[in-house]
Formats: sequence, C-alpha cells, structure tokens
Amino acid sequence: MVTAPYIINEIYDILQKSSPFELTLEALLALGVIWIVLYKRTTKKMPVSEEEILARWKPEPLVAEVSPDHPALKTKVVKGPVGKMVNVNGKECINMATHNYLGLAEDEDIRQAAIKSLRKYGVGSCGPRGFYGTVDVHLELEERLAKFMNVEEAVVYSYAFSTIASAIPAYSKRGDLIFVDECVNFAIQKGLDASRSKIFYYKHNDMDDLERLLQKQEMEDKRNPAKAKKTRRFLVAEAIYMNTGEVCPLPRLVELRARYKLRLFLDESISFGVLGDSGRGLIEHYNVDKTEVDLVSAGLEWSAATIGGFCAGSSFIVEHQRLSGLGYCFSASLPPLLAQAAISALDRFENNPKMFIELRDRCRLVSEKLSQLKHFQSRGDSLSPVKHLYLKHKHECWAHEKMLLDEISTECIDNGLAVIAAEYLENMEKHCPRPSIRLTVNRLLTEKEVDDAFRILEHVSEKVLASAG
Repeated sequence: MVTAPYIINEIYDILQKSSPFELTLEALLALGVIWIVLYKRTTKKMPVSEEEILARWKPEPLVAEVSPDHPALKTKVVKGPVGKMVNVNGKECINMATHNYLGLAEDEDIRQAAIKSLRKYGVGSCGPRGFYGTVDVHLELEERLAKFMNVEEAVVYSYAFSTIASAIPAYSKRGDLIFVDECVNFAIQKGLDASRSKIFYYKHNDMDDLERLLQKQEMEDKRNPAKAKKTRRFLVAEAIYMNTGEVCPLPRLVELRARYKLRLFLDESISFGVLGDSGRGLIEHYNVDKTEVDLVSAGLEWSAATIGGFCAGSSFIVEHQRLSGLGYCFSASLPPLLAQAAISALDRFENNPKMFIELRDRCRLVSEKLSQLKHFQSRGDSLSPVKHLYLKHKHECWAHEKMLLDEISTECIDNGLAVIAAEYLENMEKHCPRPSIRLTVNRLLTEKEVDDAFRILEHVSEKVLASAG
C-alpha cells in the first residue's frame, strides 16, 4: 500500500531533479487544467431556441445606403468615337481628357484592320495564353514589339495595369529589397504589394535621397554579409510619371544601378510612342544602353490606342514571365482584333516617325499656355503628354479641393472642353497625390483648339472659384 509520506518523497525527488523551466511548464499546465474544469462548471450554456436566434438576427443589406449626391452616380455619357473631339452629354468637346496622344484611336486604317481581324478570329479566345488562348497574331505582335524595341524578346499581356503589376512579383519575392520612387502609379504599387518584398520609397526624382537609402543598406549588408549575399535588389521607376507628368533622370538611375548592383525595371507606358526619334521611349531619348535596363514594360493603351501591355528584354528575363507572370498565366489572352490594332499602330510608328515630333511640339505648346492660367499652378515636363493642374490656393481638406476640381471639370464639359480631375484611391495609395486636373495632349489638336481649350478653362475656373468664395 502506497502511503502519503512515500508520495511526498517521490514528489520531492522529482522536484529536485527538474529544471526551473520544467517546473514552470508543469505549473502552467496544472493551472490550465484547473481553470478549464472550473470554467466548464460555472459557465453552463442555456439552450437557445430557433425563434430567439431569428429574432436576434439582423441581416445586412446587399447594397449599403448610398447618398444620391455620390460622385459615382453622376454619370457622363459619351456618344460616338473618342478622338481629339468627343461628344459628352450631348455636347461636342475638345478632348484633353483621354490618353490618345498620337490620335491613332481615330485612324481609319487601324480600325479597318481590327474589323478584318474580328471577322476572321471572332471577339476573343476566352482562355489564357498557356492553354488555348494563343493566336498567331499574338506571336506576330510579340515578334514585332521585340524588333521595334531592339531586344531579344517581348511578352504581351491583356491589360496595361496587369503588365507591371505581374512583372514585379514574378521576380522579386519575400526577403528581397525594392527601391522605388514615391510617386509611382497604382499598378506598380499593387505589384510591390504582391511581391511581399521589403520596400524603400525615395523622394520623387531625388537621386540624392535614393543614394542615401542605398548607402544605408550597404552598411547594413556589411553587418550581415551572409544574408546580403542571398538578397536580391531591385530599382523600379516610371519613364514619365502618370501622377506628376515628370520625366525620371534615367542616366543617374543607371549609374546608381551599376554602382550598387541593382536590377532596374522601367515602366515606359507614357513615354512609349512619345519620346525618342523612333518613339521607343526614354531609353532612346537619353541614348542609354538598353542592356542597362533589365526589364522594360509599357502599356499599349496610350500612344498605341488599343488595349494591353508588354514587357521587353532578354529571352532569359521574358521567358520567366510566361511561367510566373500572373496576368499572363491566368488572364484570358488579348482579343485578336486588339492585337492586330497594336500591330497596325507599330506600322504607323515605323512608317511615320514624324508624328513623334508633332506630338512633342504640341506638348511644348500646351506647356507654354499653362503659365497663363491665373488660378492654377502646373506640373509636368514640357515633352510629356500628361500635365497636372493644381489650385494655386491649397485647401487643407483634400476632399474639398477634389470637389472644386470636379465642379470645374463638369462645367468645362458644359462649355465644350473635356477635362477630368485625376482619380485616386485616397485610402489605398501609398503616397496619395494632391488633387489635380490631369490634362492630356493629342498631336492632332490645332493651335486654335488649344487656345480655345485654355480660354474655356480660364473662364470656368474664374466662375467656379468666385462662387465658392
């Protein structure tokens, strides 16, 4: 028979042999068991009837209550083709709102080529490129783009947004480092989020601030060389920034890329078909060796006036996206008629390079006119087809300033000028820009039409701001 003294001696021996960690763990387990037993005894749940459950249930509405004055409900109706002139709400307007820089959206030959392709292939393949979504025009477009950009290979995506948003996470993963300009567009921001990499934002076009971050990281790498050896580093920038209209200092980026051993990704969406003697973009404009930029991406939805985007570079870089680019692997392929429209646009690029000079002349003309506006201050390079207008008197409330610009743009449409306040997802942007009216330039606009546009803008802003007090 086991006696109490024997049990006490056994417990004493166990306590003597146990470490403090083991004793603490055992005590916590014992307390946990005691708490569970006591909790179950003291918290007996009473059964609830179905009637009581239904009485307590308050279903949420499928659609939340929306104010009748919500901006999204104030629809503008566009009728007919969208060229340098556009019909909005029944009013014929000078169009400085859409990104049709070269005016190819109203090119009859491109339209007829797209219609011919539509009759041959139908509307779309309804499948990703890797399954049954590849049509011969996709391969022809990729071949033409690679030849035009003077690179080994190009890959085509279905949407401009998904192009750079898919390319970044295809290469940069968790644990990698990305240095990026704070004013990059929302598509790049989504690509950064998807990469799950460590992001360092440098001040807009401030190469000294970028170098400061790179030097700081270099010192960190010296403290942990084993980790640094396995960490990849990327540098991401836009050739012309959608949110500012300013050109990035590519030669300095290339210099820092070489010094600190970075991989450089450049989004040429706005500069493609705009800068350079042949319209190849910022790399051609600055005469930078194309091998210094690891990956070039661009949308076809601006100068080429179609849908989609592409990435161009070495075969090693591009082929990886066919297996890892989410927008390429899982999205339905670009409709063949839109791929054909892009091929026809490239024909125009190669056969009429004079159009790039004409566009840049119009961009300079618009830049000269911007200084004449009394109530706005402007931002944007003289060669950029995207300009931003900000109110000279800055309001503390972001929403109020945006409301004034929306009112000005609506009033401009009523007076024959189509402009639009730039839209941002205020709570989702990493560095939400100040509200602005975003002007776009079309090479087909005459000098008189540009003068008329600025006269309307000046008159409307005077009226709206005077009534706003």
